[in-house]
Amino acid sequence: MKEIDMPTKYNPNAVEDGRYEQWLNEKRFEPNGDRNVEPYSIVIPPPNVTGKLHLGHAWDVTLQDMIIRHKRMQGYDTLWLPGMDHAGIATQAKVEAKLAEDGVSRYDLGREKFLDKTWEWKEDFAKTIRAQWAKMGISVDYNRERFTLDDGLSQAVRKVFVELYEKGIIYRGEYIINWDPKARTALSDMEVIYQDDPGAFYHLEYPLTDGSGSVRLATTRPETMLGDTAVAVHPDDDRYKDLVGKTVTLPLVGREIPIVADHYVDMEFGTGVVKITPAHDPNDFAVGNRHDLERINIMNEDATMNDKAGKYAGMTREEARKAIVADLKAEGVLIDIEEKVHSVGHSERSGVVVEPRLSTQWFVSMEKLAKQAIDNQDTDDRVDFYPPRFEHTYLTWMENVHDWVISRQLWWGHQIPAWYHNETGQLYVGMEEPSDPENWTQDPDVLDTWFSSALWPFSSMGWPDESAEDYQRYFPTNTLVTGYDIIFFWVSRMIFQSLEFTGKAPFKNVLIHGLIRDKDGRKMSKSLGNGVDPMDVVDEFGADALRWFLATGSTPGQDIRYNTEKLEAAWNFINKIWNASRYALMNLDGLTIEARDLSNVNSMVDQWILSRLNETISVVNMNFDKFEFGEAGRHLYHFIWDDFCNWYIEMSKEVLNGDDEEDKQTTRSVLAYVLDQTLRLLHPIMPFVTEEIWQHVPHEGDSLVQAAYPEVDNALNHPEAVDHMEVLISFIRAIRNARNEQNVPLSKPINILVKANDEETQAILEDNLSYIERFCHPESIEITTTMEAPDQALTTFFNRGEIYLPLKGFINIDDEIKRLEDELAKWQSEVDRVEKKLANEKFVANAPEKVVQGERDKGADYKQKLASTEQRLQELKQL
Repeated sequence: MKEIDMPTKYNPNAVEDGRYEQWLNEKRFEPNGDRNVEPYSIVIPPPNVTGKLHLGHAWDVTLQDMIIRHKRMQGYDTLWLPGMDHAGIATQAKVEAKLAEDGVSRYDLGREKFLDKTWEWKEDFAKTIRAQWAKMGISVDYNRERFTLDDGLSQAVRKVFVELYEKGIIYRGEYIINWDPKARTALSDMEVIYQDDPGAFYHLEYPLTDGSGSVRLATTRPETMLGDTAVAVHPDDDRYKDLVGKTVTLPLVGREIPIVADHYVDMEFGTGVVKITPAHDPNDFAVGNRHDLERINIMNEDATMNDKAGKYAGMTREEARKAIVADLKAEGVLIDIEEKVHSVGHSERSGVVVEPRLSTQWFVSMEKLAKQAIDNQDTDDRVDFYPPRFEHTYLTWMENVHDWVISRQLWWGHQIPAWYHNETGQLYVGMEEPSDPENWTQDPDVLDTWFSSALWPFSSMGWPDESAEDYQRYFPTNTLVTGYDIIFFWVSRMIFQSLEFTGKAPFKNVLIHGLIRDKDGRKMSKSLGNGVDPMDVVDEFGADALRWFLATGSTPGQDIRYNTEKLEAAWNFINKIWNASRYALMNLDGLTIEARDLSNVNSMVDQWILSRLNETISVVNMNFDKFEFGEAGRHLYHFIWDDFCNWYIEMSKEVLNGDDEEDKQTTRSVLAYVLDQTLRLLHPIMPFVTEEIWQHVPHEGDSLVQAAYPEVDNALNHPEAVDHMEVLISFIRAIRNARNEQNVPLSKPINILVKANDEETQAILEDNLSYIERFCHPESIEITTTMEAPDQALTTFFNRGEIYLPLKGFINIDDEIKRLEDELAKWQSEVDRVEKKLANEKFVANAPEKVVQGERDKGADYKQKLASTEQRLQELKQL
């Protein structure tokens, strides 16, 4: 064997160090520019510039990188476009928190200086994110990197806003919205997280103004009663028909408010009477519109009580609640307090309780856009979801979507392109500011982050310049990879905005993955202290091990559990590949790519491994195309660990240690070819280690990044060799298993008697005695088709015959009887299972004939083994 420049143990840090920079310097990730081949493009889901990437991001980019590397190697003109999202409310909250550490608020700085600080934050974390991408080995084209606040994307955002406004789809109105009192901004419905909080029903009595009695009702938020402008009952509720049109006097306030009839009220719930607060509840807002009720907003932006709250002005909503409850009790109108846990909305970003609040905001009317997106799924331009069940999730949301509140009371983001005349209040919406800007004031609000992110697949390609080269070449994109948690936030919005402005769906496929949870199935979070930094994982196990774990640990759409043992197993697998590669390379004896020759492969073992390689290439490509990376990984693992390492490499030693130079050269060629093709198959998942090893293998080209992905070579298929090798492997395994069960070491020679089912099987074994001697260490071996089982022998089976191992000096007869009894029970169970299946008329009638025949064949095999086992058991019991 020849020494090679590869350490004896796989060291991921040494393998990965500097490789990414080399790929970038050599421009390996840029499109190939060949306009004669089909393009394939992906845009990265832009991570927020709020901090370091987490394991979910690592999973997301690993899947994308595998897809784009696979397509690049298949010869497509590939573009993977990177970028980042400004993440309005999230980033602003981070920057404000950092300023607060120094006792400074954004108001102290003013808008411009605050934005300068936020841009500094963005630049710092963009560098961090790029460094993390590099450690993961993702093959993006940095020359095309975009940011959702860069000039080109800002132009796209303004164009979309202006055109939707001119079409009447964007409008401005006063509505109840979700309000974050800490961030002081509106939130969309999807930015509200509901959780169970302890609370209470406060049962109150509102006196009728005419003194004839009172009505009873309950509320979970007594502080909002200061804004009540009516009490409502159901029009069909006989209990209150006579009260409709009368008035009650609002306790504590003394305001006279009407009793109205409205179908919104649930007669069966509570007393059937509800208070109506149009400025502080979305349902009450709708009731108020139907009955022309006054809207009284009693809270400031920070959820403190305002001047309309009377003596409670200046209190927080929590303080006001306590004071109001005490005053209601003193006034004698608080009947009962019923403790209750109920679902309460919290801001996804700040965590505070959301306040429904009357506010003037900008909205997108969703009726036309949603219908267009729904109808598109019945066309050739449909978006295919993987797994398909998520199409239902998408369509259900589209069918029930509400108008989208898009304005946010923030400073960091795309400022709304709307101006108000300083004197007349006239509204102007346009791409550019008015010609006399000194007379106009721009709307201070910014757009929801998802508004700009919804344009990402086409705005990042150069739109609205429809002549832009990338837009013409790479849009629509091919595949989007993202988690199921943002189908509503992002996937749906990209689809309806793209259809509206480009006339096309933004991508053909959406691959949905799940969430990464800890080993106990809990969501990773700071509060639980179970988060894992992917960069720490890379430092310990290497990027390739992490990528293998993420790629193969789950099926599409399913969550994955973080497991250190599985990462260790991934490292061990790579170490196995490393050592197998070292062995192969040390035995190539200077073989060059020109000298590699597969034209005269005659040995069963060589033909078998080439056939198994073809099978693996076929199934891996098929599963990659279906995004079934776990299945692809399973087949790769089995081929590499079992077929290549455990069998072929071990068997190749027989030839390479022999004297036939022609056979040696053929085996070297097969070793080199199989290793080369295996590294190519693995490269999309494990780019670093495969590139490192491949550089030592005889090859054409400069880098594995752009090497051709394996395709099936039918000339290398040898089905007879596969069949014969399966017989040999089954035979060797049967003897090894028998040794293990009886604790007979491989070093101890044993006598082997073989009854082959037919002469072909006998010939296969006799032709491969050198392998049997190597792997089974027989003292003697006899193979016939008429072998009679000796009186005292251990019996075991291979897939085309029986093996008898004489007991003398080999086993304990009582133990062998117990083993055969267990075997008997096993084969009887298998026979019963098959017979039950074949007795099922529906199965026999509906299953494919091939499947039914397969069960019949299994049944015959099991019955033969059952009979043989029973016979041997009886023979031993008679000794």
